[in-house]
Amino acid sequence: MEEAKVFIRDDGEADATGITGSIPWWSFTKTALSVALLRLSERGKINLDEAVEGKRFTPAQLLRHEAGLPNYGSLPAYHADVEAGRPPWSVDDLLKAVEADRLRYEPGQGWAYSNIGYWEVARLIEKSSNLSLSDALSDLVFIPAELATARLAATPADLAGVQMGNVIGYHPAWVYHGLVVGTAMDAARLLRRLLAGDLFGGNVLSRMLDHRPLPQFRSELHPDPAYGLGLMLPAMNLLAHPIGHSGSGPGSRIAVYGQQGRTCVVWAATASSTIPEAEVFRALENGGF
Repeated sequence: MEEAKVFIRDDGEADATGITGSIPWWSFTKTALSVALLRLSERGKINLDEAVEGKRFTPAQLLRHEAGLPNYGSLPAYHADVEAGRPPWSVDDLLKAVEADRLRYEPGQGWAYSNIGYWEVARLIEKSSNLSLSDALSDLVFIPAELATARLAATPADLAGVQMGNVIGYHPAWVYHGLVVGTAMDAARLLRRLLAGDLFGGNVLSRMLDHRPLPQFRSELHPDPAYGLGLMLPAMNLLAHPIGHSGSGPGSRIAVYGQQGRTCVVWAATASSTIPEAEVFRALENGGF
């Protein structure tokens, strides 16, 4: 079965097995978007705690999924059209279908995973940087992190040569906040440099780790879950559990996590029996695959 695995030790030495080419990063893209917006805040281009113009929520609430916005992943028609290979909906049609103007709770007073919220984040990045999302991610994230392969995929042609599991003809514009593709090694490098504090000052990294506990989602894999600004992490002790992000989409799943100087990525085709999160956590605990 198709898999890509990377383990980077605390001394920087890496082991990599399986696919070495580009893969879809799915919701690890949210971490990249968060880094971009936080770097803009560090430059004074945006205030994370000031309400977005014309809205009731702040950029920080968007990043932490506390804005009250819905998730288009809950729409059966969305999944049906993706599976049927139909072209992506217009943004207007998407926002209308999900009733994006109707907040589900008062911002800051609840929590619900929201891809619509990260679509708003992508728009804020473009507006605050005065760049396209692709150029902004390159300038703010990929170049500073020295990532040679990471890029934003916008059309089916952009997925040429990208391992997509058993899915053929997928249109990346179905991921409305943007879909980053790149090697598993570059995903590991991004998280490693982020957690090491190489991408911005320590105060900004601390802000990114400022989280909301989510005890309602406790599981064997996540015994003390919380969500920060684009990061999944433990609520009580940041050293007790890996920090990073999971993701999934048609054809594959990915988990990108780090703990105490080590970083691990596992990407697997949906048909594989591998559970990426479980394998990542086991590798981080044992010092490798």
